Amino acid sequence: MTLSLTATARTRPASCGLPSPRGLRPWVLSCIPGRRRSRTAKDANRRGDFGHTSFDFLGYTFRGRLAKGPRGYFTGFSPAISATARKAKGKQIRDWHLNRRSSADLSALAREINPQVQGWINYYGAFYRSELCFLAWRINEHLVRWAMHKFKRFRGKYAKAMAWLQKVYQYKPGLFAHWQLIAFT
Repeated sequence: MTLSLTATARTRPASCGLPSPRGLRPWVLSCIPGRRRSRTAKDANRRGDFGHTSFDFLGYTFRGRLAKGPRGYFTGFSPAISATARKAKGKQIRDWHLNRRSSADLSALAREINPQVQGWINYYGAFYRSELCFLAWRINEHLVRWAMHKFKRFRGKYAKAMAWLQKVYQYKPGLFAHWQLIAFT
């Protein structure tokens, strides 16, 4: 049985139009977990383009990203929120029209938007969570605009409204779901 398997392994790639198994050996060995890479294997540490590409699938973009491994940093092919999904979430945040809801208080806004934001965090934050920081900052900008419309003392004073929102964060850090993504400084 070993002879037939070896014979098949030698002839099969040629019948499919692939290079000989000897030419594939370094690449195959580099794919085995825990195995040292061969000097001839094309990897992320080499110069040049080796056909690395990206594609979108289910709201994620799969592309090469920096990752930390047991022997240092390397380029891994991992997913994160796609540009089209980012744009769609930004549009949904704008469509909430938070600055027009001056009759609502902050806790009512939190009750209203938290389920949707938590869903986004759970789905898109499963991989490469740091890519979601834009979401938190975008929502905070809309909350500051809400405060500028709600309170006369903040009209035209963006910095004061942001400082007020930071104080709210200090006293109630769990009020909004997106505050788990960032920390005010």
